[in-house]
Amino acid sequence: MNKPPAAAKAPPKAALDAIRAIVGAKGWVDDPAGMAPHLEEPRGLWHGRAALVAKPASTREVAAVMGVCDEHAIAVVPQGGNTSLVGAAVPHEHGREIVLSLSRMNAIRALDPLNDTITAEAGCILANVQAAAEEAGRLFPLSLGAEGTCQIGGNLSTNAGGTGVLRYGSARNLVLGLEVVLPSGEIWDGLRGLRKDNTGYDLKQLFLGAEGTLGVITAAVLKLFPKPNDTVTALVGLPDPQAAVDLLARARAATGDAVSAFELMARFCIEIATEFGSDVRDPFAAPPPQYLLIELTTAQAPGPLRDAFEAVLETAMADGLVLDAVIADSGAQAQALWRIREVVPEVQMSAGGSIKHDVSVPVSRVPEFIARADAAVAAAMPGVRPCAFGHVGDGNVHYNLSQPPGMDRDEFMARWAEMNEIVHDIVAGLGGSISAEHGLGRLKREEIARYKSATELQMMRAVKRALDPKGIMNPGKVL
Repeated sequence: MNKPPAAAKAPPKAALDAIRAIVGAKGWVDDPAGMAPHLEEPRGLWHGRAALVAKPASTREVAAVMGVCDEHAIAVVPQGGNTSLVGAAVPHEHGREIVLSLSRMNAIRALDPLNDTITAEAGCILANVQAAAEEAGRLFPLSLGAEGTCQIGGNLSTNAGGTGVLRYGSARNLVLGLEVVLPSGEIWDGLRGLRKDNTGYDLKQLFLGAEGTLGVITAAVLKLFPKPNDTVTALVGLPDPQAAVDLLARARAATGDAVSAFELMARFCIEIATEFGSDVRDPFAAPPPQYLLIELTTAQAPGPLRDAFEAVLETAMADGLVLDAVIADSGAQAQALWRIREVVPEVQMSAGGSIKHDVSVPVSRVPEFIARADAAVAAAMPGVRPCAFGHVGDGNVHYNLSQPPGMDRDEFMARWAEMNEIVHDIVAGLGGSISAEHGLGRLKREEIARYKSATELQMMRAVKRALDPKGIMNPGKVL
């Protein structure tokens, strides 16, 4: 993995004491056991150290902590639920940074059902934001595997994607306003619930997807949507990825763009899901080459949506696009179908080493990407097993590689960079992105220079210098 930046001097004891006084007795941790969960990321690729973990309980406390850090040039690593998969939320190994955990800032400040907005603090767990919206008869559509532990501030800082992007957009599309503490300790109050505000630069966009390198998101005004009254969930067997793209166009045209999730999975994904996952069953007697989980939702009364989708499937079967299909007749059956998709990332490690790729290409070019990538990785490593799955409706493919049977795991994992370059070069050639929803963090910090122009990188660095002139915000991440 890439090396961390040179360590700054250790934080002065007086500065750390000042931070402790700001956050109070319940707002800091400095013992090894207490800090441990904040110092390593889910994949175990990095194990950091920190001088202190600060847990402020209010925006003013965050501002005061940042004021101390600005004065003493102390590097700060903002942290939400610490579910980042690219090393963005953990400190470096030198131990001279502090972790700023937003976990105590977990209040729902306001909910306006007539304006379809909810104002949540950064430490709110995503599932709790969803539940608060549901209680008000509304939908907050951001949904991903870690929603029971990830926090909304982290979701926004990484521009999280998930299964609803096709219908509702990624995290940045769900934000109307932000409250942010700048590296200087100043508070920017941009908590506006407006859908139209044409008064200059859209400053909130600077912090969405910045991975904590420009400031600390402390609260957000989020969009809500009508709660679905009718949901149709189906698992469809396909001959190839091209059939998925064609079926997407037909389904959207026939249902008034009611398609909310469109998840493609290669046959190998299903094999490991049924072998290593619990409560997972393949519903098809004749396993197809590709599986597609599709969900359609509408706020209208039940009935017409299913009829329209069944008509789409009937025509698609006649045309050879669909080989088989099963439509859920109950909520339990729908959950069982979703379980197949959700278990795939969980079981990959059970099948051996896994080299990850979170990429996106134009939807129309997804089939070409998968075909070219499959051929290229097989030529470079005979026997490698591509595990391609993801939100193909928005062009995002998690193109992961499982080690060949019989190959040593360490030998396989040592070729991570080589396989990344093969896959990412194909992505770039198709006009795609090497990070669709996970971000850059430390994992892709150096690699991005291969795919972004010098002008684009220069612009990013200029923004960083303008907002964080001392370089104290999450240093060594993204840039």
